[in-house]
Amino acid sequence: MPVLENKVAIVTGASSGVGAATARLFASEGCAVVLAARRKAELEELAAEISHNGGQAVALAGDVRDEAYAEALVDLAKNRFGGLDIGFNNAGMLGPMGPVPSLSLDDWNMALSTNLTGAFLGAKYQVPAMEERGGGSLIFTSTIVGHTVGFPGMAAYAASKAGMVGLMKVLAADHGQQAIRVNAILPGGIDTPMGREAADTPEALSFVEGLHALKRISSPEEIARSVLYLASDASSFTTGTAMLVDGGVSINRT
Repeated sequence: MPVLENKVAIVTGASSGVGAATARLFASEGCAVVLAARRKAELEELAAEISHNGGQAVALAGDVRDEAYAEALVDLAKNRFGGLDIGFNNAGMLGPMGPVPSLSLDDWNMALSTNLTGAFLGAKYQVPAMEERGGGSLIFTSTIVGHTVGFPGMAAYAASKAGMVGLMKVLAADHGQQAIRVNAILPGGIDTPMGREAADTPEALSFVEGLHALKRISSPEEIARSVLYLASDASSFTTGTAMLVDGGVSINRT
């Protein structure tokens, strides 16, 4: 039996990378999926692909920084599929890079509002919908950056993603009695558009790969399998966890 049979999920950042891979995997495991991202054409293409393969998906484009959009995604999940069981708040951005003195306030606010405020707004509307269903699983995409490692020039990104871990832990404590589990994944290097933006030359990619104990970066599909674990009943006693999915970059020194 598919592990997410009769479940309903919202996946943000679903137009590419980890979000798209997770949406495909969720759908293949019996989950109806609400696809969210800014790029409408890519979302609609993914929704059509999932439907063609026998799954259920609907797309709604928008900006995760917009509170009305966060509410509309939950309303869509309820109206189209009957409720919400899983929220994968994955949308994010790398943002401008450089030493803190060189960052403008606008650059800082852009990263914080997209990565951290977007996660907050998702949770604000997803949690009550999960309570209506008797529980659920809320998952955030954080990162090793700002948690186990500090990479130069990534202050805004690190601060926003580290803040997400704090948000996750408080949500887990607040809503455990409602059978809502809240966790975060902390990936290392991933072969995604954002990952290629950070390692934009063959030399940079080789360096990043070498930081990992496995001496490679992950595929989006590998990260999606960890998200599936947290979304499913296999992780029924797991909450408040910042789960490393980093290929050993956090422990590697060779």
